[in-house]
Amino acid sequence: MSAYIYKTTGTCSKEITVELDGSTIKRVSFLGGCQGNLAAISKIVAGMDKDKVIELWRGNRCGGRETSCADQLTYALEEAYEANRK
Repeated sequence: MSAYIYKTTGTCSKEITVELDGSTIKRVSFLGGCQGNLAAISKIVAGMDKDKVIELWRGNRCGGRETSCADQLTYALEEAYEANRK
């Protein structure tokens, strides 16, 4: 699959680039945000099934915000997977 770019809302990061192999996460990168934490998230999720990440991180908040980079990643994974199926 080619890289899928997801535009985030409500976070310091501006976009998330996702590459999947079926439902397995090959690579994730973030543009903007807390680079140390986001680099760690990218390493953690590589090789994981998208559904497990969605299950664990959906609804995670950052401070008083309604969302977080981890939460936004769950939406990026869903959209990337659906885009790959078309």
